[in-house]
Amino acid sequence: MALILARERLLHSRLSTIFPLKSRLVSALQSFALISACREKLIFLKFFGNSRVTELWYTKSQVPFFRCVSTYVHPTKLCWGGSSYDVLLGKLEIALKDHQIDEAWELFSDFRKLYGFPNDNFLLMLVSQLSYTSDCKRLHKAYNLVLQNWKEKPVVLQLDTLTKLVLGLARSQMPIPASEILRLMLQTRRLPRMELLQLVILHMVKSEVGTYLASNILVQICDCFLQQATSRNDQAKSMKPDTMLFNLVLHACVRFKLSFKGQQLVELMSQTEVVADAHTIVLIARIYEMNDQRDELKNLKTHIDQVSPSLVCHYCQFYDALLSLHFKYDDFDSAANLMLEICRFGESNSIQKHWRELQKSSFLPIGSRHLKDGLKIKIMPELLQRDSVLNVEVKPEFINYKNGKLVASNKTVAKFIVELRRVGETSELSKLLLQVQKGLASVEGSNLCSDVVKACICLGWLETAHDILDDVEAVGSPLDSTVYFLLLKAYYKQDMLREADVLQKQMTKVGLSISTTEDMASSTCSSSRILLPNIEVATHTSLVESLIQEMKETSSMSRVLKFNSSIYFFCKAKMIEDALQAYKRMQQLGIQPTAQTFANLVFGFSYLQMYRNITILWGDIKRRMQSTHLVLSRDLYECLLLCFIRGGYFERVMEIVGRMEEQNMYTDKRMYKREFLMLHKNLYRSLKPSEAKTEAQKKRLEDVRAFKKWVGIY
Repeated sequence: MALILARERLLHSRLSTIFPLKSRLVSALQSFALISACREKLIFLKFFGNSRVTELWYTKSQVPFFRCVSTYVHPTKLCWGGSSYDVLLGKLEIALKDHQIDEAWELFSDFRKLYGFPNDNFLLMLVSQLSYTSDCKRLHKAYNLVLQNWKEKPVVLQLDTLTKLVLGLARSQMPIPASEILRLMLQTRRLPRMELLQLVILHMVKSEVGTYLASNILVQICDCFLQQATSRNDQAKSMKPDTMLFNLVLHACVRFKLSFKGQQLVELMSQTEVVADAHTIVLIARIYEMNDQRDELKNLKTHIDQVSPSLVCHYCQFYDALLSLHFKYDDFDSAANLMLEICRFGESNSIQKHWRELQKSSFLPIGSRHLKDGLKIKIMPELLQRDSVLNVEVKPEFINYKNGKLVASNKTVAKFIVELRRVGETSELSKLLLQVQKGLASVEGSNLCSDVVKACICLGWLETAHDILDDVEAVGSPLDSTVYFLLLKAYYKQDMLREADVLQKQMTKVGLSISTTEDMASSTCSSSRILLPNIEVATHTSLVESLIQEMKETSSMSRVLKFNSSIYFFCKAKMIEDALQAYKRMQQLGIQPTAQTFANLVFGFSYLQMYRNITILWGDIKRRMQSTHLVLSRDLYECLLLCFIRGGYFERVMEIVGRMEEQNMYTDKRMYKREFLMLHKNLYRSLKPSEAKTEAQKKRLEDVRAFKKWVGIY
């Protein structure tokens, strides 16, 4: 007993010396005290940083002073009923189970300030619950949390948790964070299940920026797969993209006019051995059309001509793209032949035999079929996924689908009329119109020849109208009687009495009343309108409007397109000297190169890793941009930027970056950063500007540092 009393007196004497510092003790405990509860006893260690460690053992009930200190100022952060570690974890667990996300986030933040990241399970639960929301702020919290945790423990976050987050980000139209999470997953060679990845990409490609990122992500996925393809294990198989994934991104490339990126993806389909179905083929056709690659479409046509009649509607887009390129190349003979083939679609016995057998897969060369080592893509034109969400949104210009048939649009007819009239081949125009009309590929289901004659009369092309009328009569094809009266009235209005007499004789032969024509000839303008009450309505047709528009668009690009086609072939065949000769020949002839010309050359040099030549070509591009107002697309800028990074030309890199930022073009910094770290990770890592040996080296060091700062490498 005496020993106990002595210890209590000693303890009280120590407390009396500490008591005047009670106010300082309360604040210090919140920041510096390590608190632990053990059988209702308190342990105080490292008090005020004093080297003398004071240990005080006493029960709370026996020392009133401790109750005075434990004022419970912050009940959610510090509790004397147990350790704050256990209390915070307990409250965090309850909040997560009750789906109180905001409260859970506050508790998590408090815990992290004191102890760092909690148990992995708590982290996964919090990220999952933040992902199940359309609230952008909550999704950003989850995204930032993943990035912070990834730096410390990248393998902790499970694939399912990351999949939930990336799906939530994509669904909420946050493509940039979504792409970052996908790239983190790719670092560990893990991807969501293909159907979930398709859903993520589907949401990402709804915007233009999302399409840029989705296309770059798909390129990275293909690269990862090709690196592991030889292993043939389950992980490598899970990395292989499928047809639907390519279709989603290609569809977006068509919608946002990313022709060069689309071309790159088509080549990756070949390298990864992904089969192109009916949707893919139409998308490829549109990409070839944007890149003016007519030969590739002509190669593809051989396979499309053999599809079953049930797919005619689907391939309307393909024939529209091919006909568009025939017109661009001023190849009206090929355009006319294609029109006639479309009119006879399905009549050939040999084709019907192919329909019954159902076409199997075949290989289509990418580029010219004459290339020995060229890429080939596996196609299945009969494979059409009926439940697909894809629908090519490009409105056909030249071919429409009506009443189960492919029909020529007014724009198509107008192009033939203007061109054949220009070269004086009216008889060829008449033959074409008759054949098209016979095949029922008519405009709006009306009498095509009559419509064309009326349109020519309306525009004052009376000689052309009469020539077509004569040709149609010669083959015994019926014409609308109104056509004769319209032409006759036009002759009298122009005082072309001789031509009017010839027409009257023709009218007599076809059984039209001469008295009616005589009355018309001697009548006033008002009486003529009584004879032909619908004349004004009949002449103001959409075909007339198409003809007027076509006459305004008479500029020809056929010469530059033919040069571009040759340059493209040479670049694909790695015959770069021949490509440069064709480019120089264009300049000698005064033909202005287009963005497609430069794109073909850039890709050709890139295949051969001739990056220095691209810097020279960039000089030509800049001069053209100043003198001829040449406009480059974003994906061509991106290709140039990647080439300059690979070649180590960082002055040119920053020059491209500046131009893209001036035009408010989105830059995928993460991709450029990845490319730099792969190729130039240790470039000028320890060299200081003062240590540079030459001014050129000093300037290059500044450019490298500027690039690293831009992409976020510190």
